[in-house]
This record gives sequence, C-alpha cells and structure tokens, in this order.
Amino acid sequence: MAKRKPVLAPYHSFTKAQWSALRADEPMTLTREDIARLRTLSDPISLEEAEETYLPLTRLLSFYVEAIQGLHNVSTRFLETPDQKVPFIIGVAGSVAVGKSTTARILQALLQRWPSSPKVDLVTTDGFLHSNKVLAERGIMERKGFPESYDRTRFVQFLSDIKSGKGQMQVPVYSHLVYDVVPGSEVTVDRPDILIVEGLNILQPGELPKDGRPILFASDFIDFSIYIDADNDDLEAWFMERFFRLRETAFKDPTSFFRRFAEMSETEAGEFGKMVWRTINLPNLLDNVLPTRGRADLILKKGKNHLIEDVKLRRV
Repeated sequence: MAKRKPVLAPYHSFTKAQWSALRADEPMTLTREDIARLRTLSDPISLEEAEETYLPLTRLLSFYVEAIQGLHNVSTRFLETPDQKVPFIIGVAGSVAVGKSTTARILQALLQRWPSSPKVDLVTTDGFLHSNKVLAERGIMERKGFPESYDRTRFVQFLSDIKSGKGQMQVPVYSHLVYDVVPGSEVTVDRPDILIVEGLNILQPGELPKDGRPILFASDFIDFSIYIDADNDDLEAWFMERFFRLRETAFKDPTSFFRRFAEMSETEAGEFGKMVWRTINLPNLLDNVLPTRGRADLILKKGKNHLIEDVKLRRV
C-alpha cells in the first residue's frame, strides 16, 4: 500500500498559551485605562488579553520590521540609489464587527512605545469609499463595503505614494455618524515609520489581466497582514450587540444618518439589524472577505467571548 505524502500545512498553529509564551520579556507599556480607551463598543478586551495576544505580536513585528529594513538597505546598495525611509505597512482585515478597529488601535499604541519611538499612523479604508452620491448614481448604495464601493484606484495610489516615501499624503475622512465621506475633510499621513491599514477587503488580489500586463493590488504593498477570524454566528451576534448599543447612543444624535432606527421599537430595530447582516454583511463576508483569510500572514481566531482562542502564523 502506497504511503500518503504528507500535506504541507501553510501555517504554524499555536494555542493561546503557546502564543502567549512567545512574548518572552516584552514589557507591557499600556495600562487598563489605555485599553478601555482603545477598545470599541462591542469588543470587551482586557489588559490581560492584550498582554497575551498583542505583546507576542509586537515582538514578532519588530523582527519583521528589522528584516524588511535590512532587505531595503541591500537593495539600495545594489542599485546605488539614495537611501530613504520606506514605511512598513501592516494590514488588519476581517469581517464587520470582528474587532479590527480595536486590534489596529492597540497595535498602534504598543508600536509607538517601542524604545525607538517610531512614528506610527493608522488609516481605515472607510475613507476610500465612494460618496453616497456616487454609490447612488451607480445603483450600488446597498453594496457599501463590497469591493466595488471603494475608490480602489485612489487607495492603491495612496499606498504606492506612501511606499515611495512621499510626504503630506491626504486621506479622506469617513463619518459613521452621517454614513458618508465628509466633503473637504482629510487627515494627513506624513512619512510614518509604520503605517497600519484597517479594512474589510485589503487582502483581495483582484483579477489579473489575461495579457500578463503588470497590475498592482493593495495587498502588494502590505508587509505583514493580520486577519481577525470568528465563526459566522458569533459575528452576527456581535453585530447585533453593537447595533443595539449604537441605537441607544450615537443613533440618537439628531445629525445621525441612523436617527430613525433609534425611534423604532426594539423588535423593529432587531428585525432591521438582522436584515442588514443577512443581506449585506454576511454575503460580503462569504463572497469577498473570508476568501482572503488564507492570504494573511497571521490569523487570530476569536471565540464567543471575543477572546483569542488560537493563532496561526504563515510558514510559507
């Protein structure tokens, strides 16, 4: 009987305890107050969870940054080109309501407190969404968050400019309160040492041209990518939890796009929230977001309580 060839696993797998041990002597530089300020409404992360999950990650990232910088130095010596700072770009991907924003903000705070005090900027892809006016004109208002709802050309150009060392780059601002890009409002990204990019579809490769013509995707500029994973049922529960919390807070703002949901009965609001999840967020997750999970360098899998249960680190 012929022996089966071993299947090459693309990832190293770690239990929470195994991953936490890789922290080594990395010091915790955040306080409980910092964590409370950085976490989002529906992500009950604790200081202990941040220590166990993100300190090993920041230690790993320090090695990656050093390696990428070394590779860049070799390239500049070979090409005899002027040496210039090339930002290290970290991508954070995953479903709506999985906790991408919390992960990105905690990473930014921890990386800023490295002994070298690097300049760490954070941008979200929300700013690169087409305006509601454009989405309405194209008939895709109900597909906000899907790949076609973003100005992908502008986003790729932004990443290209950042990697090229350009300064004073302007990023559009998206307001979740008014549910639209804010006209004339921008934030400046000026030659960071590290840039964290958080968004739903940042790992999507897109379609390659059949003639073999070179084409760039956003993922081509990312030096290290993180995918926050969770079961679909848990994601729906977290989305609904966040929806109801917003209904009691931000939705009550008279300027909020979602003001009418605060005036609905709890039953009506619940039915609407579930409809949004099942007709928009879940299809986008299944068709566009989840398929990119296997492209990530690191996968952090959450359990029902939002705590990381296991970690996978790409080996190939």
